[in-house]
Amino acid sequence: MPAAFCLIRMLVLSGLALAIAHANAQSYPARPVRVIVPFPPGAGADITTRLFAPRLSEALGQAVVVENRAGAAGNIGAEVVARAAPDGYTLLTAPASLAISQTLYKKLSFDLLRDFQAVSMLASVPFVLVVHPSLPARSVKDLIAFAKARPGQINYASSGNGSAPHLTTEMLKMQARIDVVHVPYKGTPLAVIDLLTGQVSFMFANPLSILPHVNSGRLRALGVTSAKRNAATPQLPTMAESGLPGFESGTWFAVLAPAGTPREVVERLSADIVKLTQHSDTREKLAAQGAETLTMSPAETAAYLRSEVTKWGKVVEASGARVE
Repeated sequence: MPAAFCLIRMLVLSGLALAIAHANAQSYPARPVRVIVPFPPGAGADITTRLFAPRLSEALGQAVVVENRAGAAGNIGAEVVARAAPDGYTLLTAPASLAISQTLYKKLSFDLLRDFQAVSMLASVPFVLVVHPSLPARSVKDLIAFAKARPGQINYASSGNGSAPHLTTEMLKMQARIDVVHVPYKGTPLAVIDLLTGQVSFMFANPLSILPHVNSGRLRALGVTSAKRNAATPQLPTMAESGLPGFESGTWFAVLAPAGTPREVVERLSADIVKLTQHSDTREKLAAQGAETLTMSPAETAAYLRSEVTKWGKVVEASGARVE
């Protein structure tokens, strides 16, 4: 029977495809693994990834190549991974900005929850509110008063439209009722350059990339966005302590693979990354820069991503921010 023969042929081919996929997963990795960082060198996601990459390379027995694909608050790099073969050889260090993008962008070429397979969390990091030393502000309250006296005259930097620092400043604008002007950049490093020269007045930044400038005196830190004071900057009050109750924000970095990546590969990567996050040397290096490691399974990571998309979606809606 032709129909029966076709059905049998399809079942045989499907079985062979599954067997080949399983065999490939069992031999993973057989070549170098590429990790896309959707921000430029020197950004928090880049620093964190390059801290983990050598140890992950040792665990996998293959080179782990970090590649920067910056632009559009991380969306360009994310699209590269979303379109990559789901074989475990192209991964993404996903920042919180990708959860924001789901609501912020009217047209997006990928869906964070549909087009990616969660692997593991890496770290979470609060933001530090920093100003150029030329500003007279020495506290969050000072900055708010300074901005209120000059509506529309004070500008602030962010790592890009729709980035977590951008939306965090939108939260500040709404809660403190100030009118400040947004100047977006293609990543934190470029924004920091202009902040250092006084081209912009303040910004919320990742401590991984900003604390060296604070410690050198080239920038002044006013507060931290975590719920509790940060171990790396215990002298800095939280935003809530500074008169903004409930103000909490920050970013995180997760490892994602393209949707459809074999379960065995995902579990192998997840197990190795979890071990790395528990390594005392890794924890100490991150803590010294204001970050802390996060240990989550693929299922827990996926659930966390869903909650973040919901949380930031509410902030975007309330702020009225939109990017075409």
